[in-house]
Amino acid sequence: TEKTAESTEKTAESTEKNVNKIIELIENDSKITSAKLAEIIGVSPRNIEKHIAKLKLLGKLKRIGSPKGGYWEVNNF
Repeated sequence: TEKTAESTEKTAESTEKNVNKIIELIENDSKITSAKLAEIIGVSPRNIEKHIAKLKLLGKLKRIGSPKGGYWEVNNF
């Protein structure tokens, strides 16, 4: 119905905003943690992990090195 469509649209907008913010924050600090991203953006760490997984799948984000000692690389294409 109309409310469902509106809610879905708002969720999509919020998701896109969060994804863009994740990319922006990683570009500014390639060693930022998902916990710090979650704290800054105001969502759960699990939510951040889901967004990061999607970005990695799309080839927009790549992890270089180990989970604790590595860093993020953003592919802008």
